[in-house]
Amino acid sequence: MQTSIIPLQLNERNYFFLPILYIVWSDTLLGDRERKIFHQFVDRISWLDDADKENLLERIASNNPPQRDEIEQWHQIIHATASDIKEPERLSVLGITLAKDQTGLNISAEEKDQIQKDLEVLEQDLGIIGKSAIYLFKKVHPTITTTHQTAVDFDIQELTAYLDGNQAATIKKVKDLLQRPEFDYVDPGNLKNYRNQVLAWCQLIADAGFGSIAYPEENGGKGDMEAYFTVMETLSYHDLSMVIKFGVQFGLWGMSILSLGTGSHHAKYLPKIGTLELPGCFAMTETNHGSNVKGIETMASYQAVDKTFIIHTPHSLARKEYIGNAAMHGKMATVFAKLVLNDKDYGVCAFVVPLRDDEGNTLPGITITDCGRKMGLNGVDNGLIAFDHVVIPKENMLNRFSDVTEEGKFETPIASDNKRFFTMLGTLVGGRIGIPRSALSACKSGLTIAIRYGDTRRQFGPEGGEEVPILNYRMHQRRLMPLLAKTYAGHFAMQYMTNRFMNRKEEEMQEIEALAAGLKATLTWHTTASLQECREACGGKGYLSENRIDALKNDTDVYTTFEGDNTVLMQLVAKTRLGAYRAQFENMNLVTIFNYVASRTKTSITEKNPLIVRNVDEGHLLDSSFHLSALEYREKDLVDSAAKRIKRLIDEGMDPFDAFNVCQHHLVSVGKAYIDRIMLEQFVFAVQASEGKSFSKVLKKLCDLYALSNIEENKGWYLEQGYLEGVKTKGIRKMVNQLCWEIRKDAVPLVSAFDIPDSCLSAPIAFT
Repeated sequence: MQTSIIPLQLNERNYFFLPILYIVWSDTLLGDRERKIFHQFVDRISWLDDADKENLLERIASNNPPQRDEIEQWHQIIHATASDIKEPERLSVLGITLAKDQTGLNISAEEKDQIQKDLEVLEQDLGIIGKSAIYLFKKVHPTITTTHQTAVDFDIQELTAYLDGNQAATIKKVKDLLQRPEFDYVDPGNLKNYRNQVLAWCQLIADAGFGSIAYPEENGGKGDMEAYFTVMETLSYHDLSMVIKFGVQFGLWGMSILSLGTGSHHAKYLPKIGTLELPGCFAMTETNHGSNVKGIETMASYQAVDKTFIIHTPHSLARKEYIGNAAMHGKMATVFAKLVLNDKDYGVCAFVVPLRDDEGNTLPGITITDCGRKMGLNGVDNGLIAFDHVVIPKENMLNRFSDVTEEGKFETPIASDNKRFFTMLGTLVGGRIGIPRSALSACKSGLTIAIRYGDTRRQFGPEGGEEVPILNYRMHQRRLMPLLAKTYAGHFAMQYMTNRFMNRKEEEMQEIEALAAGLKATLTWHTTASLQECREACGGKGYLSENRIDALKNDTDVYTTFEGDNTVLMQLVAKTRLGAYRAQFENMNLVTIFNYVASRTKTSITEKNPLIVRNVDEGHLLDSSFHLSALEYREKDLVDSAAKRIKRLIDEGMDPFDAFNVCQHHLVSVGKAYIDRIMLEQFVFAVQASEGKSFSKVLKKLCDLYALSNIEENKGWYLEQGYLEGVKTKGIRKMVNQLCWEIRKDAVPLVSAFDIPDSCLSAPIAFT
């Protein structure tokens, strides 16, 4: 097909070079180096005569650049020829065909082969990738990347039902409530209005019966703690200030009465707490003491003469700080204070202390200061509370684990002060279940927004082709798919955690508390990291408040501090694991010692076998037994080495406190390794239980991605231990990339399975 507008000033044989000339001039590649390459090329070929050579060199002279309209004409001519060729892989083929079309030039097959070979050498010397450059002149350019797209290969509703489990009915009721017009989002700019709106939302939740759902039936509830966790988790798809207000009122305040009080307290307070008639606070944290509850300085002194306690803040740094519900709405508080009897300290106890009267006026002796605007959660009225010799009646002591007789004698069913203290705090472990479940909902919301946006937002593309959804780019997949996999892992882990808590036995409580602490830390860290990645993955759109990621990100940031600082919690987990490790050896006889040594030897032989540490076979890399073995090995080795390290330091004369301080980084690694193993185990169990379901295969891929991403993240440790070799870590990296690519087509259905109400997402970019 001939297309000619103006003379090209090319000898007929120099049409062979037209595609190359267009590339080098349009991309401004033609510099001194390229001109030298052309001159050398011209000197060594024989199929151009002197006139042709002179004409070609004129076309590359620095003082003779083509004009813009001339380059445009070149493109039109080349494009017309390229459109008629099905798959020209080299510019040389295109140039030879073009010369024939434009000039009618006939050359022999032998000369054609020689010209094509020489032109290919010129392309290579100039650094032109012909197969890529050819598409500058083609209208349609399908590639592996451009044709990869979302597909629905499983029943989304079936997966939703699997995720919801036995709580599906409760989840539906909460979602139906959240979609009512009364729950439309409001502008959080006006602090007072926003806080009052959050209170109004909580009242609607209480009116629906969800506030009291965990309390005993005789106190107006349903005695269903699992449903309470489910309600909190589902509410977390909406405004998180509302969720925290809900958690403070019906969880911390109400559950402290239920867990630490006795029957008379339950009857007096719980019905009013559950209906929000009696808004209250949970006053534990002090300015000087956060995680170290034992060190709090608020005092409770008993006065036998009138059977009262005096609650007093000895100095400003002993004020209760960051107390939710305090600044505006709280009428009472569970106050944690040191019990003092006859100048003797009996440790931390809990007391119900009135803060305001029915008109909302602060009571005598109570000073409340508003914490003001925060980084997030501004719908929660956090405040500081100081007590100036506030008198409360004796019956306001929550006396399940400790009491004071009318004469002023201390009584407790638990002789050990330490055990009593940790038993008291252990009853409040529910907060460390509610917070990570709430965090996961926020994480699911962020991932839903980012993944849906990535599926529709187009950017760049191959030469001559259309722009490509950014979710098709491998790096974008690398950013989001492992986070999605870990979120699913966290979901199943929290279901396991909740089940353990609901069916707990007294002898298991220490392990359950450690598990709750570790999952809380791991999943709130994960949420913080995920929402930051989601924000960046949505570019400037993610920075707009209307797309909700800013609220999710800011509101969940403090989750890493709520219910205990994450780093401190991980050390608690590690100490529990070390305690179990020590107990294992204390109870060992000759047989169990032999079995332990044999087990360790077997592990070393099996897992450090030269064939295993280098195995990159796909079947092996995707084998759940390999994943579990790797995470179990890391956990056991870290516990083993931490125990030996601490013992060595103490044996060398170091104070135990200093020994643990020296090993803090090691201890945090112990805690993380334990939780990683638990999460993988529960994911594997969930995959096995889904066998035969439409989503089983994609769930297995997600599980594999979670496991291999975890191993890749810790590859330095595995390489140090000789558990893996470089060839295997490279194989794992390659497999992670492949899984991200494969899961990409399922990513939108996988987030749709979270079934987050559209009204809760309220993000335009999630629906484009």
